[in-house]
Amino acid sequence: MKKVLKDININYIQYGEGKDVILLHGWGQNIEMMRFIGDKICDKFKVTILDFPGFGESDEPLTDWSVGDYVDLLHELVLSLKIKNPIIVGHSFGGRVGIKYSSMYDVDKLVLMGAPCFYDDTLDLKTKVLKGLKKLPGMNSLGEFMKKYIGSTDYKNASPIMRKVLVNVVREDLSEDAKKIEAPTLLIWGTNDEAAPIEEARRLEKILKDGALIELPGTHYAYIENLDRVVSILDNFF
Repeated sequence: MKKVLKDININYIQYGEGKDVILLHGWGQNIEMMRFIGDKICDKFKVTILDFPGFGESDEPLTDWSVGDYVDLLHELVLSLKIKNPIIVGHSFGGRVGIKYSSMYDVDKLVLMGAPCFYDDTLDLKTKVLKGLKKLPGMNSLGEFMKKYIGSTDYKNASPIMRKVLVNVVREDLSEDAKKIEAPTLLIWGTNDEAAPIEEARRLEKILKDGALIELPGTHYAYIENLDRVVSILDNFF
């Protein structure tokens, strides 16, 4: 499905019935990477997943957006779909958007998976994400699927506008936003995450008003590597 928001075409899907859950994908990914979870919970929840601007079948932003611009876009989508007090689940970049969104608007619960929060100018986030991907167990069997949906917009191949967006995103520290979140927040993190190290998750847990961390074996994609366990965790948390 498509909607025009902020003067660009936004691609999204919506399926299932029940309490609203919005799934937010990571950088260089799209709707398909969050269907791993969506397809497992749609029997109990109404699932909404969008392609963020610049990814999948959504248009690129018209200017060099910040995390805040993606939050504004998400809120416009929420209003247009008449969603109220949703559960937000965000992986990586989607978690960044989830942090800022949840600090500004009412959400029932928030789940962050491998979501960088703090700015560290020594980190090359994109490089570490892709490095972590290469270590993903079962990469050979997932093979072409993973290659198709992850890393297709690497920095060197990205358009000039998306390169600027990436720089804006990784340089934004969201710690003050995280401190404002009132909703119960669950952190699900891979202990071998190189893009967003587990130490960052432990630091984030400490500044949240109502946060809890679950550490799982795995990389930046621990939610896929431990999919059934993650779905069970979400079922109990929701």
